[in-house]
Amino acid sequence: MRDGSVAGIVLAAGEAKRFGGCKQLAKLQGKPLLQWVLDAALASDLDAVILVLGSCHRKVRSVLRTELARQRLQVVINPDFASGQSTSLKAGLERVRHEYSAAMFLLADQPFITSGLINQLRTSFLRSSCRIAVPVFQGRRGNPCIFEHSLYPEIWRVTGDRGARELIHAHPCDVLEVMVSDPAVCRDIDAPEDLDRFTENAR
Repeated sequence: MRDGSVAGIVLAAGEAKRFGGCKQLAKLQGKPLLQWVLDAALASDLDAVILVLGSCHRKVRSVLRTELARQRLQVVINPDFASGQSTSLKAGLERVRHEYSAAMFLLADQPFITSGLINQLRTSFLRSSCRIAVPVFQGRRGNPCIFEHSLYPEIWRVTGDRGARELIHAHPCDVLEVMVSDPAVCRDIDAPEDLDRFTENAR
């Protein structure tokens, strides 16, 4: 296993225009969506957890005041969230790039990502020589993904409403596909009706 530390960066700054409201605080089984992801990340073996907020950040910090005060969690406010996801990548990366050898990007609208799944991805990455790790469920790539520190400069050059996924396409020989049995890696919530679907399919 290679030496190194992996920080988790939870991307939760978006405006969620398709959702039509503060998606981070939408309730699923009585718990805000963002809290599901934070609980999993903080219960995992990640060496640190960085939460990037932007849209409705004051409301999020007010509602989740206790949750956001937990140890190992750092909160970053991205004032440029309206310019797209790339700005949140950079806001989170700024906190980890000098200290952690890899970053795992987690999405705030994937509530059923578990700490076990996070640990599986992290362990597989650390045991490999690949610079990128991606979970795969039944042939379909999902999230969260891990990127080695050597790729931080390339992530920094991403602009607009784009994530780091283009680096996966740019470095196909550097990608470790981690086969998982959990469809949560391919599930996200885009619209209010998705909440009902998630409730029906909840494990």
